[in-house]
Amino acid sequence: MSTNPSNNNNSSAQNNHNAKERSTSELLETVVVVYRSDTVTIGEIKNSLHERGFGILLAIAALPLCLPVPVPPGYTTFFSIPLFIFSVQMIIGMQSPWLPLWITTKKIKRESLEKLIAKANPWLKKIEKRLQPRLTYISVHTWERIIGIFTFVFALSISLPIPLTNFPPGWGILIMSLGLLSKDGITILIGMIIGTIGVGITMIILVLLWMGMSLPTFY
Repeated sequence: MSTNPSNNNNSSAQNNHNAKERSTSELLETVVVVYRSDTVTIGEIKNSLHERGFGILLAIAALPLCLPVPVPPGYTTFFSIPLFIFSVQMIIGMQSPWLPLWITTKKIKRESLEKLIAKANPWLKKIEKRLQPRLTYISVHTWERIIGIFTFVFALSISLPIPLTNFPPGWGILIMSLGLLSKDGITILIGMIIGTIGVGITMIILVLLWMGMSLPTFY
């Protein structure tokens, strides 16, 4: 009995469509499963998720910045670099993300990545349940350019070596990226508002420092 090639093609296309429609939390879990070595390079993570465009890569870059805990000096500055790179590419309208070699070859301990994803995924799944296509009359390409502008501003705030101020802008970028992946314009706007509030907090702290006032003891 012969098999209709067109049916096979349709089935394959449907499978590819379903794979692409997996949620961000599911994709992150897949990265940990696929790479079983002790370390994973940033390039390997990017290559495994590149078909989802800027949205998924922005989400991954923002994840380490979404924890409201003190971090070592230079931590936020390092993680803001890919955000700057992606945001500029989004603003100028590039179709696919690009990272320089010195970043793609950076290695991350698989155990550390697994712990980060395990902590973040419960929150991501709660957000994903509320996502749905909204404000779809604005094209994805237009949203990408707008998000790129906001991400660049938020990354400026994140890059400053002021403890804990990375948290609201980081969440702003993460929420915008989830909204982009789900074509949810309302969620994108919420992310913009959260990140903008974070930038405002950073500006207030900078003004206080300029006036000679010391930061609270928890910093």
